[in-house]
Amino acid sequence: MSVTVYTLPTHCQACKMTIKQLEGRVDFTVKTLDDEETVARFKAQGHMQAPVVVTDTDTWSGFRPDKLVGLTSPRNM
Repeated sequence: MSVTVYTLPTHCQACKMTIKQLEGRVDFTVKTLDDEETVARFKAQGHMQAPVVVTDTDTWSGFRPDKLVGLTSPRNM
């Protein structure tokens, strides 16, 4: 499963918590929300906070432990 975490350049608290939850449990990529096109695309999708997490089947914003648990469960590893 592909997982990408889009964070603020300064890694807000929600960004840090999301990354910490994923570390060592699932392979993921971190990208910085530093270009206006990407930010505009996520805003158009209704995402108004960081981080934005994109998987093969879902996209969400903010720190979402309920979604992260599904990514890090043994069946997804």
